[in-house]
Amino acid sequence: MNACIVSAGDVVKMIHHENTVLVDARGGADAYERYKKAHIEGALFVNLETELSEKSANAAEGGRHPLPSVEMFGNLLKDLGITSASRVIVYDDKQGANAAARFWWMLKSVGHKDVMVLDGGLTAAIRDGLPITEKPTVRKPAHEDYPVKNWLSQVVTMDEVAKASQNPEQVVIDVREGYRYRGEGEPFDLIAGHIPGAVNIPYVDNLDPEGNFHSAGHLRQFYLQRITNHKPENVIVHCGSGVTACHTLLALEQAGITGAKLYVGSWSEWSRNEKPIATGDQ
Repeated sequence: MNACIVSAGDVVKMIHHENTVLVDARGGADAYERYKKAHIEGALFVNLETELSEKSANAAEGGRHPLPSVEMFGNLLKDLGITSASRVIVYDDKQGANAAARFWWMLKSVGHKDVMVLDGGLTAAIRDGLPITEKPTVRKPAHEDYPVKNWLSQVVTMDEVAKASQNPEQVVIDVREGYRYRGEGEPFDLIAGHIPGAVNIPYVDNLDPEGNFHSAGHLRQFYLQRITNHKPENVIVHCGSGVTACHTLLALEQAGITGAKLYVGSWSEWSRNEKPIATGDQ
C-alpha cells in the first residue's frame, strides 16, 4: 500500500525534486488572500470554489460543490504543470479537511498514482520549519495535456444513496459534526438533520489531538469496527457538500480500506430535494 499521507519532515526531502509539484488548495471567499499571507514556498494555489468544483445557480442539482467536468480538471492539471510522472503533494489550512483531500481524491479519480496530502496542513509546515512565503508562485503549464478521460473512482447519485440507506448490505457515513447530524443546527444549508439510515462518524475522528491523522493501524481498526462486515465498495461517504467527505475517504485509503464511494451532492443536495430527513442520534 502506498502511503497517501505524508509528514512535514518527509516533505522537506521531496519538495526540491524536479518531478514534485506542491499544491496549496483552499476554499472560501478569502482563499487567495489567505494563501498570499502565508504558504509554503513554491506551492501553487488552487481554488476549491472555482477550480475543484463547477457550481450551478441551483444547488439542488449537485449540491454546493459539484465536480467540474473531467475535461476542465484535465486542463487545470496541465496549467499546474502536472504530468502523469509528477509527484504531487497537496495541503490546505484545515488539516486536510477542506480542499486538499478533495484535490487528492480528484487526482486519484483520474488515475494519478503519486499524490499525497501533507499531514497537519499549513500548521504542520510552519511548526516543522518548511520555508513559508507571501510571494505567489507562478504556474508553468506542462507541454502536453494530462491524459484524462473520465472519473475512475466511484461516485453515487442521490437516488442511489436513498436506496443504499435502506439496504442492510450497505452503509452510508455522514462525516459532519454531531450537532449537524442530529439537526441541532445547520450553518450552511437550508434544513438541519441527516439522511435517514446514515451513521455519523465525524471526520475529526480521523485526527489526533494535535490535528494530525491517526496512524494507518489506528484508522484501520477504528473503521473496521464501525463498518463491521460491510465490504468497502458498499460504503458511501458524504458530508455537507462533497468536500470534507474526501477527508474520510483519504483516511480509509490510508488504512488500506479501498473502494468506498463518494456522494458528491451530499447534504446540500439531499436537503433541497424534498427527501426524507431524520434528526436525533439515529
